[in-house]
Amino acid sequence: MNFDYSETQSNLYEKVKGVFDTDTEASFAKLESGDDDAIRIVVSKYLKVLGQVGYLTLGLENGKDTVGLVAAQESLATISPSLFLSVEINARIFGRLIAVYGTADQKSQFLPDLKEGRLIGTVALSEGGMNIENNPLHTAGVQVGDGFLVTGEKNHVVNAPIADWIAIAGKVKENIVFFVIKKGSKGLSIGQRLPTMGYNGMAISTISLENCSALSKYVIGPFEGEEPLKNHISGNKPIIAYQEVGFKLAEMLTLLQTAKLLAYRAAWMAETNNRETSVVAYCAKVFCAESAEEVASQALQILGGHGYIDGNPAEEGYRNAKYLQIAGTSTEISRMKIADGVLKME
Repeated sequence: MNFDYSETQSNLYEKVKGVFDTDTEASFAKLESGDDDAIRIVVSKYLKVLGQVGYLTLGLENGKDTVGLVAAQESLATISPSLFLSVEINARIFGRLIAVYGTADQKSQFLPDLKEGRLIGTVALSEGGMNIENNPLHTAGVQVGDGFLVTGEKNHVVNAPIADWIAIAGKVKENIVFFVIKKGSKGLSIGQRLPTMGYNGMAISTISLENCSALSKYVIGPFEGEEPLKNHISGNKPIIAYQEVGFKLAEMLTLLQTAKLLAYRAAWMAETNNRETSVVAYCAKVFCAESAEEVASQALQILGGHGYIDGNPAEEGYRNAKYLQIAGTSTEISRMKIADGVLKME
């Protein structure tokens, strides 16, 4: 199997790298610290340049040239993960939805602007969290005249604050459709940008729809059974009802109780002037600090998008746990101390 890039793929990789000039660092600083308008300006700027080098058309309609696409994606993601996700949601999620499943009129309206970077789009899928599997779909449209009135809530929608068009996953009767709705439409409310644990240069927010008008010509579908981007297969079960979540909770509690026991054992040994006190104290440092990270990480995984939002106790706990591993004596140095102590006991 040949894993080398072809000449065409290598050229595209270099073209994408070449998009970013000496002004790049200042632009990305605006991404990380700017408001919605600043982020939109930066994303729009690079969408147009990426459109010129052919990045936005890769794999859009036929799904081919996957290696070339991955090579170009690697180049962009290395330079700015936040910009990469914003661009991919626009080009490969919203764009592919239109290119593969849209009507001829929808393709002719959206694709030229999309390929040339003159349009920012997104797709609103999740309702309970960032996970798009196993979540019930409540957003629905009722047909009125030559269109639909759509009502529902969407969480954690990437590009929502900066998008021109939003494809909303919802239902008409029992069939899944996508309502493609223009920014500023009556009944469409975009929430405040959510501060997240990472990807700070990415605009992400909630969306609320209250009898929002969607014209029939902008509806994609219906899809019977599975729709193109996700599959809703569960129904309103509490999260603890999933066995894998129960297993995570059991492991988290086991780690917590074991860490406590080791910490108290180190304290008891210190009180009794045990000769192994120093070694066990370092053991406690390593195990407690790393268990704290693992427990917080599993909590984030269970909570999904809600846990990733800045200010959530799980997110705060994860950041704090990383501090524990480097503060005072780092876990790496602690391991060295443990090894030294074991050798002295022999």
